[in-house]
Amino acid sequence: MPTPPHFKGFHTRAIHAGARPDPRTGSRAQPIHQTTSYVFEDSEAAAAYFNLQEYGNTYARIMNPTIGALEERIANLEGGVGAVAFASGLAAQHAALFTMLQPGDHVVAASALYGGTVTQFKHLLRKMSVDLDFVDANDLDAWRSAIRDNTKVFFGETIGNPSGCILDIEALAGIAHDAGIALMIDNTFATPFLCRPLEWGADIVTHSVTKFLGGHGTSLGGAVIESGEFDWSNGRYPVIAEPSPAYHGLKFHETFGTFGYLMKLRSESLRDLGACMSPFNAFLLAQGIETLPLRMSQHVSNAEAVAEYLAASPHIAAVHYAGLPTSQYQPLVQKYLPRGAGAVFCFDLPGGRDAGVKLIENLSLFSHLANVGDAKSLVIHPATTTHRQLSDEELAAAGIGPGTIRVSIGIEDAQDLIQDLEYALGCIA
Repeated sequence: MPTPPHFKGFHTRAIHAGARPDPRTGSRAQPIHQTTSYVFEDSEAAAAYFNLQEYGNTYARIMNPTIGALEERIANLEGGVGAVAFASGLAAQHAALFTMLQPGDHVVAASALYGGTVTQFKHLLRKMSVDLDFVDANDLDAWRSAIRDNTKVFFGETIGNPSGCILDIEALAGIAHDAGIALMIDNTFATPFLCRPLEWGADIVTHSVTKFLGGHGTSLGGAVIESGEFDWSNGRYPVIAEPSPAYHGLKFHETFGTFGYLMKLRSESLRDLGACMSPFNAFLLAQGIETLPLRMSQHVSNAEAVAEYLAASPHIAAVHYAGLPTSQYQPLVQKYLPRGAGAVFCFDLPGGRDAGVKLIENLSLFSHLANVGDAKSLVIHPATTTHRQLSDEELAAAGIGPGTIRVSIGIEDAQDLIQDLEYALGCIA
């Protein structure tokens, strides 16, 4: 008998991973399990589920078959051992950190981050009595020098939002692991189609599934994916390695091994923080992922064309897109993002904020809103919206000036997008 095929192609896995015909009805599409709870087989099974002695559905805040299918698909595409979904990207990010941190711990993060992440780190982590240092994402010595005895995680974005800087993931992973520290990467802008940080040494990957993975601006969602290779029992992570008072002294890493972190993330953090994804959103987001590789190819192609047009325009002071041949990040793009540097980038207008307002008001195809990763092209002025809570110093560290405009390039015809920008720039001139 011939050996059954083992399908490895990304396009194939984007459609089929986690999706199986429903065994009862034959439905080819993943059913939406719109339920809060599940009937137990018997009292012993119920007790085993709640004691984490057996894996099964207990309550929809913790698990759901529709959400589980989405989690399996995302983990498959990222190359992780598993994933846990949340109601939003920020919820996923907070839960991922909450699972490993305790009061008195320390986090080192890149300074070029999404404004919501900076705000979350500055205020929410400090409410948890967790210390924080921001460093230049590209200064490896700065990362190394920031390490303390209580440092628990390095955090950065594959592609910085909105500066477009590219993180040297492999080098950063080496520094982190030499000190026994976990490396956590937000891979939202790249998606696993362009880059898979776990393959370069990252230990945890997070996503705002709202963005490119979903792709259509209809549903909020977040996800945490883990490599399964980090040693959570190395002495730095007592909240994972030592007995958990929430489960009668259960040691998550010792008991579940490869899945120790994810089990604690689901069984404690998701359970107690309560930021669960809805089954309907999971259904829509999974539908979006089916076309992820097709969309990302078009996103990148369009972004390259638009960036080249803007770079040649006399009305633009600078274009911050790592995909341009002149970018300082070209070596890192060739290493980590050979399929392209994503589709979100910034450019600077010499006229400052007033020029930015006039540009945005004269665009027709670009939608002015606070999102990225949509099939439609989007535009925003970060300093007064997504990064409004940052100080002038923090804005500068993130690469944001008064005339900085962020665009998320969609999958329309590139020439139409260029004509839209050309008209708006002409209105400024």
